Amino acid sequence: MSDNPVAIVTGGSRGVGAATAKILSENGWNVIITCSSSIEDAKLVAANCSKKATEVFAFQADVANEQDCIATIDKAIEKWKRIDALVNNAGTTKFVWDHSDLNGLDAKDFQKIYGVNVIGPFQMVKAAKDHLQKSNNPCIVNVSSIAGIKGIGSSIAYAASKGALNTMTLSMARNLGPIRVNAICPGFIEGEWLEKGMGAEMYEAVKSQVQTTTPLKKTCSPESIGEVIFNLIESSELMTGQLVTVDGGASLNL
Repeated sequence: MSDNPVAIVTGGSRGVGAATAKILSENGWNVIITCSSSIEDAKLVAANCSKKATEVFAFQADVANEQDCIATIDKAIEKWKRIDALVNNAGTTKFVWDHSDLNGLDAKDFQKIYGVNVIGPFQMVKAAKDHLQKSNNPCIVNVSSIAGIKGIGSSIAYAASKGALNTMTLSMARNLGPIRVNAICPGFIEGEWLEKGMGAEMYEAVKSQVQTTTPLKKTCSPESIGEVIFNLIESSELMTGQLVTVDGGASLNL
């Protein structure tokens, strides 16, 4: 069995997932990062994270596929014989910013988004639960969004999926103790994923608005969200069933 604690971070090839893996590795954790398609990017993240005393391993898996979830857990147990934390970060959306445009979404869009954003975390927890319960400080962090609280964001389907993830977090926290289960609900996060989805002009406009109108005058970065995730894992032993908003105060204006 590994002397280092072990975490699984889904959606770890970029952004919040990659930042979280780096912070965990720097603090003595072994980590498996998963990605559904960008395996070369994930391998690069893993190579940049791995230190002499820790190991970060990239594993291709689609969380919407239950067998991939089981295979991810099996890989962690095969390598290190333990799992102490699960970060359900993998997510997807369809960008339909105008929520009055109901024709911009169909049933297949909802099913795809829910498959990754809701069913995926459920399947990962289901596969990891028995191993997590053997840890001295087991923790699950679901990466949600203020979209799931405020009904805003990239599309109605995305907001609804994050609302469902928040509710699932509460249900799991109530019933899976001693595993702690919390969700982090970021606001605007700087990065290429959001810039690509918004388009450069809209991205810069919203970024500027957040930086000038919110109480803290700051936007989130992948690293700032990763730090909160790490604190939820390592420093919050009595915290469970919480939806932690991290947005510089932006939601106070909504």
